[in-house]
Amino acid sequence: MLDERVALACKEMIKKGSSSFYHAFKILPRQQREAVYVIYAFCRMIDDAVDDPDESIYTLEELDYHFTHLDQADGHFIWPALRWVMDTFQLSKEPYYVQMSGQRLDYYKTTYDTMDDLEDYCYRVAGSVGEMLIPVLHENSNQHVVEAGIALGKAMQIVNIIRDIGADQRLGRRYVPLKIMEKHGYSIKDWENQIVNDSLRAVIRDLTNQADQWFNDGLLYIHEYPRKSALSMKLAAGYYREIIQVVEENDYQVFTQRAIVTNKRKSKLLLQLTT
Repeated sequence: MLDERVALACKEMIKKGSSSFYHAFKILPRQQREAVYVIYAFCRMIDDAVDDPDESIYTLEELDYHFTHLDQADGHFIWPALRWVMDTFQLSKEPYYVQMSGQRLDYYKTTYDTMDDLEDYCYRVAGSVGEMLIPVLHENSNQHVVEAGIALGKAMQIVNIIRDIGADQRLGRRYVPLKIMEKHGYSIKDWENQIVNDSLRAVIRDLTNQADQWFNDGLLYIHEYPRKSALSMKLAAGYYREIIQVVEENDYQVFTQRAIVTNKRKSKLLLQLTT
């Protein structure tokens, strides 16, 4: 098993970084649960290296180097944790490089024009996480199960984009595709002035429809998962989809108000899925 101190450090990272992920996956058996925590912790470090470089102890290039030379990497708890999870579940390194390539896009690509461009980004930064997690959650996965996991990751990233519109704008980023904005008559000037109107609501509903399609695709083969893994996947999808519900309740004020799913709402969703 994973060293207890290392396991605790990874657990604290997921609790701090994503309440939804933590609550969804904490029900797994210990080995799978700790593996998810390790994978999340490394992905968090990759993300922080780009979004919060002053607080990150590694640059993205350093993370890439140490991961490539994982057998020799030391100086942080993430390296023995990753060695354990890669060896225990016989994981491929490829999705992690895809994840890093997506985060690297944020260095130079700050706006998106088309949904195709955004889908590529969503695959890199979040669909890749599905590829990382499937071998942990499903012992006998196949290509259609992996593709469903990728779809679920992409759906969650669309939710992140909707929830974080204001925060990303402050970083000089616009992930909402210009073509969708133009389709609904929402201008760049409206965007810059943080206008919340029917056009913006239509833009967000358009993105939500795409997310819902990917959520549906992501859960197509959920019956093939072990019981607790299936429940974790459904909880993760449910918690993320509930963020959109909160956005709607906030009347689509995504610039100055962050949509948060309370623990009470999470408990209600858990009850619905287990009764």
